[in-house]
Amino acid sequence: MSFLQEFKEFAMKGNVVDLAVGVIIGGAFQKIVDSLVKDMLMPVIGKLLGGVDFKHLYLNLGDKTFETMEAAEKAGAPLFKYGVFVNSIIDFMIVAMAIFVAIKAMNKLKREEPAPVEEAPAEPEDVKLLREIRDALKK
Repeated sequence: MSFLQEFKEFAMKGNVVDLAVGVIIGGAFQKIVDSLVKDMLMPVIGKLLGGVDFKHLYLNLGDKTFETMEAAEKAGAPLFKYGVFVNSIIDFMIVAMAIFVAIKAMNKLKREEPAPVEEAPAEPEDVKLLREIRDALKK
């Protein structure tokens, strides 16, 4: 089998196509989650914590002080952007929860029916005959 034929067979398997569809949908879903976190959740959380904007939270690891994070970035100062990290953690938690719920729902739909109860195997003929002889001898 030639290399191209093997590749075509591999690429056309159902699992590979399913994976490709999953990656594309996952990318689109990530954009929705990013928007949810950055544009809806974090402003509310920031407001509840006293008007904090998480995307601007950072520690300056350099010697100079800067008025804003943008100014520090332009100057090339080493920054520890923990606010962006907090946003990423919340992104991850939402995606993980959504995937968990989706997998749980799919597993519930795919639950296998319980295996039918098997009947006890029939007694061998010689055991039946021996029982009959025993019962006849008792009489």
